[in-house]
Amino acid sequence: MPRENLKNKHFQKMEETGEVRPQFGNRVLQEDSNVFQHNAWDHVQWDEEQEQQARKLVENNSVLQIDKNLIQTLNEDVAKNWDAFYNVHQNRFFKDRHWLFTEFTEIIEPLSSTKTDTCSTKNILEIGCGVGNSVFPIVEHCKNDNVFVYGCDFSENAVNILKEHEEYKPDRCHAFVCDVTSEDWNPPFAPESLDIVLLIFVLDAINPNKMQHVINQVYKYLKPGGMVLFRDYGRYDLVQLRFKKGRCLQDNFYARGDGTLVYFFTREEVKTMFESAGFVEKQNLIDRRLQVNRGKQIKMYRVWIQAKYMKPLS
Repeated sequence: MPRENLKNKHFQKMEETGEVRPQFGNRVLQEDSNVFQHNAWDHVQWDEEQEQQARKLVENNSVLQIDKNLIQTLNEDVAKNWDAFYNVHQNRFFKDRHWLFTEFTEIIEPLSSTKTDTCSTKNILEIGCGVGNSVFPIVEHCKNDNVFVYGCDFSENAVNILKEHEEYKPDRCHAFVCDVTSEDWNPPFAPESLDIVLLIFVLDAINPNKMQHVINQVYKYLKPGGMVLFRDYGRYDLVQLRFKKGRCLQDNFYARGDGTLVYFFTREEVKTMFESAGFVEKQNLIDRRLQVNRGKQIKMYRVWIQAKYMKPLS
């Protein structure tokens, strides 16, 4: 079995080099026998054996790819499939993301002191807002601050559900339908008017050939000095390893049973896309965690990429 132990000296070295941030927490598994004492462990280190096993699983589930005609249909029906998803799940599927304020303190930090207008409003956009699982925690947490939250989504159903929420207040937030892969967005804000853009588990649902366009558009609408806060699936995450043969569209890009799509990133891919658009890297790291089902004595290895990129001031 792979070992989850992470020695203190290695943990400290990772912090010093920026590989791991303190926000991940300090619940580090020191003894394998203690693995089922908690629901999750931070800073999980994979050894070469586990890496090879994951690579073989991905190679195996990618051998048989989806028919080309079906691939075209899936890529064309992204909004339709997400509409169907929210028609079934409504607002019951996702939990509110209050963890955002720990991982992305930029959301609640005051605007830069270089601004002359201390009453300026901080404009935040979440792409792929779903039913408001980020929007409403931000609105709630920033009650007394000058914060306005925009949210857009492929799915008209999701946006309608969000707008029906009792906490939806047009003076604090605005949700709209937008296909961010389209050439023009026509959003309710001007270029260079956003302070923060959230890309939280959304870029993975977009065809890899269109991801760069989305990031270029984000650059267009961010203010100089504005930040992109990114979190998404990493290569060899549990979700990727569990796919069966015949669900792969192309390398590391899959279709779920409901027709929604998901891609699994490496740090290098994320870095290349954002820097190609003109962004400056502030953070780019792998979050490896071990989640356990203590009742069933099951281990689940999660891999996420978390990154922060800034639009240069000049």
